[in-house]
Amino acid sequence: MTLIKSISGIRGTIGGRPGESLSPYDVVKFTSAYAAWVMSQSERDKYSVIIGRDARISGEMISNIVSSTLRSTGIDVIDLGLATTPTVEMAVVNEKADGGIILTASHNPGNWNALKLLNSSGEFISEADGMEILRISEAEEFLYADVSDTGIYKYISTYHDFHISRVLALQLVDVDIISKASLTVVIDSVNSVGGLVLPDLLRSLGVKKIVEINSEANGIFAHNPEPLPENLKQISETVVKENADVGFVVDPDVDRLAIISENGEFFNEEYTLVACSDYVLSSKPGNTVSNMSSTRALRDITEIYGGKWYSSAVGEVNVVKKMKEVDAIIGGEGNGGIILPELHFGRDALVGIALFLSHLALSGLKCSELRYKYPQYIISKNRIELSEDSDPDMIINKLSHEFGDVVSSTEDGLLLEYTNAWVHIRKSNTEPIIRIYSEAQTREEAEKLAENIIKSVKNILLT
Repeated sequence: MTLIKSISGIRGTIGGRPGESLSPYDVVKFTSAYAAWVMSQSERDKYSVIIGRDARISGEMISNIVSSTLRSTGIDVIDLGLATTPTVEMAVVNEKADGGIILTASHNPGNWNALKLLNSSGEFISEADGMEILRISEAEEFLYADVSDTGIYKYISTYHDFHISRVLALQLVDVDIISKASLTVVIDSVNSVGGLVLPDLLRSLGVKKIVEINSEANGIFAHNPEPLPENLKQISETVVKENADVGFVVDPDVDRLAIISENGEFFNEEYTLVACSDYVLSSKPGNTVSNMSSTRALRDITEIYGGKWYSSAVGEVNVVKKMKEVDAIIGGEGNGGIILPELHFGRDALVGIALFLSHLALSGLKCSELRYKYPQYIISKNRIELSEDSDPDMIINKLSHEFGDVVSSTEDGLLLEYTNAWVHIRKSNTEPIIRIYSEAQTREEAEKLAENIIKSVKNILLT
């Protein structure tokens, strides 16, 4: 059993002892702390919080606990039911709510669930706010309302339609050009909420033929829910079999987007953001942001259009913070997360699909041809397991001295920059490992860079 408490929320497996898994006790305690934090942010007579969940089997149970706990503190609950993460984020703003809780463990297997916390702007809470909520939870500094002051419950089932309408209203989303292209699109929603919203989105965009696989929102994931190549054999085969123009895969809460080309090849999740940014920048040049562990192809594309690319620490909240600082027009992460500020400050697979289809239809290219028009980089993703008594900060500090001549940032671990290559070394916040991501123009070079760091770490551990 596993329970992970972090600044972004609480995540764990279902079943087991309190404090060692995502038990009802832990859900009540953490939700109560979040409620106390919400009410500390402003003074008003009444507060409201949006909740929504992905389709995993434990979702309804956890949602009922969260809803009842919020109401017991005096907070009104607006429940969207089965809803994507970006839909909940947009609803917080539209309903002028004081926060939001998304019940999803993202790409984790079906026996996991989590509470992801939003502020009143519909964005993930900051590190400082997360630390405060954890403190409140541990100290049990929360109160419950008198029976006459408990919160009310309201269910709204139409927010998927609202979300789609806002995507369609974007100037860069060209329904006419998509419709004229007579596209065939395959979608894999891994039997979660994507199956409820993506078909409607594609029909609204004018897609000629939609082929659905794993679209029943029953939470029984048809494959490992993380949209990586090794998990996408079924959709790759279906795209080729159906002679489709493109395939789209989303994770259970629909904030990450992976793309399959017409030949069944993986488009590469790092290039989801690159392609969508290329399309946006071609009409509206400006700055972009991605995290340090994302491909530098975004930098190259941004500079072609006269803008400037900026990097942030890993994590959506850090990307959003940097995007606001530099007034970026698009940004995101290399895991297939697209953030378009014109719509909202959150990763959103719906807007990613709409932008990509507009781009594909307008280009007149095949999906595979579009992919290879971009600068070619290869990322090697590695990790080193540490013993419980190892000190990852000490290791990274020693590496910073050893590779001091190429260190370009210590904001999030250690970033080493070379000509057309980089290495990002950072510790995990939830387990005793060090992640080593490297990128270069060939796999051999990327792996060699990673091997050099791995060798140095092992030498440090031996001394």
